[in-house]
Amino acid sequence: MKVYFAGQDNFGNRGCEALIRANVKTIRSVFPEASFLVPSRRIDLDSRQWPEAAALGVQFVDPEPFPGLIRWWGRARRVLPSLAGIVPRYRVSAATRALIGQSDVLIMTGGDIISLDYGLESLHYWAGLCEAAMQAGKPAVLWAASVGPFSAHPATERQMRAFLARFALITVRETASFDYLQQLGLRNVQQVTDPAFALDAEAVPAALEGCFAGARPVLGFNISPLILKFRSSDEARAALEQEVAAFLSDVVEADGMDVLLIPHVDPLDGGEDNSDWAYMRRIRALLEPAQQSRVQLLPRGLNAAQLKGVIRRCTYFMGARTHATVAALSQGVPTTSIAYSVKAKGINQDLFGHTDYVLETPRVSRDSLGAHLAMLSKVREQITAELEKKSSVWRESAYGSAAALVALLEKREIQ
Repeated sequence: MKVYFAGQDNFGNRGCEALIRANVKTIRSVFPEASFLVPSRRIDLDSRQWPEAAALGVQFVDPEPFPGLIRWWGRARRVLPSLAGIVPRYRVSAATRALIGQSDVLIMTGGDIISLDYGLESLHYWAGLCEAAMQAGKPAVLWAASVGPFSAHPATERQMRAFLARFALITVRETASFDYLQQLGLRNVQQVTDPAFALDAEAVPAALEGCFAGARPVLGFNISPLILKFRSSDEARAALEQEVAAFLSDVVEADGMDVLLIPHVDPLDGGEDNSDWAYMRRIRALLEPAQQSRVQLLPRGLNAAQLKGVIRRCTYFMGARTHATVAALSQGVPTTSIAYSVKAKGINQDLFGHTDYVLETPRVSRDSLGAHLAMLSKVREQITAELEKKSSVWRESAYGSAAALVALLEKREIQ
């Protein structure tokens, strides 16, 4: 069986890498000879990031170019908002159609890619790839997703209801998405957990063992430049960075911990656009030199499995990137999710039955971060016990999409 993965095109986002690695693992558990076409904007860099990929049936291929039609539609929509009600349908390139044609199934991965979080242009781009598979008679599967909500755009919600109904199978990773799709009248939906709960961790590289050599507890900390969009002015954004730096200072001076800054999105070509590493380096530079020695920044270039191994060694974890927090939660590390979208709330609600360990991004400050760390410290044993009790169930459910795929393909063969 051959799978075409849509929904991502580079491993600079280690969450995308974690999903592809975990998807390959879970699918190969039921289809041992499965092979995979994985779009990549930099095949050389993504191949280096995952040296074992070829042995696991993975072939990196060129991604579908972003269509000019959607770019022009997006610009025109700013002048004529009513154009949002018109779907900008584009013709997928012959090269991508050929790749989809040689595949048995298209799997839309990427977590929350079918949502409004990345704008209508992104949404219609990814939807167009799925529709190309549907038109070719290939089953399209939306895989372990956070979906919508689209209610802020009624016209888009109507479009997406019709689009989602055409999927052969939809699996979602939290109850909120499941309930929303049920409200839309969709019945081709099953609930699972995020595949990254099944991602294997790699051992901490020997060069990084010193990060855990001391007797002090270690706070793993991830913050992303995405938090800046919740501040309206340069002054407010600078003040936010000072608040985060002050919190890190408190952790070192008052709480007696060491801090390990863990980037989870960082371009593999060394660029600094949307780079957690570059952003946290800037925040670290706001600390006094003596404090910087206790607040270490991981080097660039670690892969998703290595980062999961690093996170496993932390005493506590606080993170903005969803799959950084999944890496922590799946290994029993008490975690605060710094939430910039509904997905962090959904995962926490399903895992704990509440969202006490979620800090909404607009509320990030020195005091709110400190209060969350104090809460994690106070109930550490309780959180660890709860995660240990549920982890095996959640890891098993991470294979749920693969099991559903088996049932789907068997049903199609019978028909």
